[in-house]
Amino acid sequence: MLSQYCVSLASIQKAQSVIAGLVHLTPILTNSTLDQRAERQIFLKCELFQKTGSFKIRGALNAVSSLVERGKDGSEVRAVVTHSSGNHGQALALAARLQGVPSYVVVPRTAPACKKAAMAGYGAILVECEPSDQSREEAASRTVAETQGILVHPNQDPLVIAGQGTIGLEILQQVPDVQAVVVPVGGGGLISGIAVAIKTQRPDVKVYAAEPENADDCYRSKRSGRLTPNARPPVTLADAVKTSIGPSTWPIIRDLVDDVFTVSEQEIQSATRLVWERAKLVIEPTAGLGVAATLSRRFRGLPAGLRNVCVVLCGGNADLDSLRWLAAAGGAD
Repeated sequence: MLSQYCVSLASIQKAQSVIAGLVHLTPILTNSTLDQRAERQIFLKCELFQKTGSFKIRGALNAVSSLVERGKDGSEVRAVVTHSSGNHGQALALAARLQGVPSYVVVPRTAPACKKAAMAGYGAILVECEPSDQSREEAASRTVAETQGILVHPNQDPLVIAGQGTIGLEILQQVPDVQAVVVPVGGGGLISGIAVAIKTQRPDVKVYAAEPENADDCYRSKRSGRLTPNARPPVTLADAVKTSIGPSTWPIIRDLVDDVFTVSEQEIQSATRLVWERAKLVIEPTAGLGVAATLSRRFRGLPAGLRNVCVVLCGGNADLDSLRWLAAAGGAD
């Protein structure tokens, strides 16, 4: 029963009305080279063109706008707090600034400098922590207490998940014949919202997760049937998916996500470079996860009738200081 989850089609549709006019309707693009290599028709949902450079603004705007609206009844929003490696922090900072609310972002000290600078540029006050889920959560709790703020979790907050689910609504409108959607997974907020939006209306459409082999908690959780977080901070080029799926997103992933495809660091590098060179889209490596999955041997082994596949390019906040890996990835040919 879809009613058992923390978000519903109705809450996603409400989120769509809340953020209407505040976010971009991002385009769907195609590329013949990707089609040839994947041996399918690949549609790219380009959230790298979204405000703040990633899909995260959808959930952040829905959460902050909804909290402020509720606060008009007497519960003032003094501040909003989150923990983020970059994209959600940027989005929350902008959403808070638009609503005139202070924002605090707990950020791992290892996060890319470009993302820290962007968060501060949108007005966030940064609080550094160690690069682990436990450290992030502990620092966020302290910051909430010190600021009397409200925690807006980057991937477990139902308002955030509902906002991310608006991508699923758009995909069904923009690609009516879609047969499968491939989504990067970290904490699971993006794929959970998309899965509810799509499976509620089109249960025949497959929803697949893409994950680094080095951060494969979603894969292991699906295989074991129980939530299995990463035992230690993962080391992966896909820095936006280092966090583990959580208690709000796990039931949705467990029930509605059809499969999880893991890819190596080399596959992430090669797919990202391929998109840069052939599609002319400057995605971040996390966005390369979905493309890498569709090019993998296991994905290409799926039934030939599964032709129309939409890949969510989740963001374009690439760390340009890390381009040393491009040479190691080799050319696209």
